[in-house]
Amino acid sequence: MPKALPVIDISGPVCCAPVAAGPVGDDAALEVALRLKALADPARVKLMSLLLSSPAGEENSGDLATAVDLTESTVSHHLTQLRNAGLVESDRRGMNVYHRARREALVALCAVLDPNCCA
Repeated sequence: MPKALPVIDISGPVCCAPVAAGPVGDDAALEVALRLKALADPARVKLMSLLLSSPAGEENSGDLATAVDLTESTVSHHLTQLRNAGLVESDRRGMNVYHRARREALVALCAVLDPNCCA
């Protein structure tokens, strides 16, 4: 049985020193790993791509489900994982839920992995 990762709040942007700056501590490594784990699924990468390239800057669950050819419940599960990792934010408007990518969280994650990537 695989070992379960501890549950920690990773909803805010990653905030540790770049991994290239020196040895990474256990807590910082776990924060980075949990965010990367949220992205380690092809459907989630596709969802992030759709959200980042959306002309409106946001998409509703039904449109995302159609675009990735998955059920709304499956898309909802994936979006929950991305939201828990702080990479997506969502809000309900009437019967629809709209989702937006948190670009600042992605920029922070990129900077932690390679401080020269976004310069």
